[in-house]
Amino acid sequence: MKVVKEYPNGLFNWVDLSTTDQEAAKAFYGGLFGWECEDVPTGMGSVYTMCRIDGYSVAGIGPLPPDLQAQGVPPFWSSYVKHDDVDAIAAKITAAGGTLMMPPMDVMTEGRMVMALDPTGATFGVWQPKDHIGAQIVNAPNALFWNELQTHDVEVAKSFYASVFGWTHETDENGYVALASDGRVQAGMMAIQKEWGEVPPNWSVYFNVADVETAVASVKELGGNLLNGPIVVGEMGRLAVVQDPQGGVFNVMESSRIDAPPGY
Repeated sequence: MKVVKEYPNGLFNWVDLSTTDQEAAKAFYGGLFGWECEDVPTGMGSVYTMCRIDGYSVAGIGPLPPDLQAQGVPPFWSSYVKHDDVDAIAAKITAAGGTLMMPPMDVMTEGRMVMALDPTGATFGVWQPKDHIGAQIVNAPNALFWNELQTHDVEVAKSFYASVFGWTHETDENGYVALASDGRVQAGMMAIQKEWGEVPPNWSVYFNVADVETAVASVKELGGNLLNGPIVVGEMGRLAVVQDPQGGVFNVMESSRIDAPPGY
């Protein structure tokens, strides 16, 4: 298991869950992935939960803001792209047609961040590391494996992320878009299909598992739901779309490419 010590600009380096019940989320994800959870005071009357494997950070869990809860927004996973200059990226986001959800801000001594909406309506974050580099373990069992934009307008999204992060893209025969940063394929993009129902644009997160059926069974035993799958996804492996008990949606993926992943 390789421990990440630094990320180049333009790669996803962190994911976290905003939820209505942190204690329940800790129990669910701890039970599913074996994560060790530690609450860290934020200084704002709340705590941020650091989730770890063997002491190394893999993801975070925080409270869903009350204003979003009042609007009926369900719990959701957020994906963050690493960059050494959050303020410069914030300017690029607005210039390219995106919207800042908040201005760039410091998070104690951990880093600097901004949250934004791309022009298609998907939320993403940008993280400038200080004490916290992001996930120290990726592409390993029970850790982050893939980030995928699901959107109603692939062409607009291609142009936006190319302008902001310099990402290049390549589309396969099925319309799936591979996104690369400095030649390293590190994320994907696909059009939201009508048969999915009312799915909003989003950056979806994938966690690697040793066996997808076992993971799905654990999700159900822990009070979550299976939304789709398991299905075979080309040469990448087998995945299932699942939901935690509070409503957060994510993917579990069994992949033979775990030892030689495209991204990190």
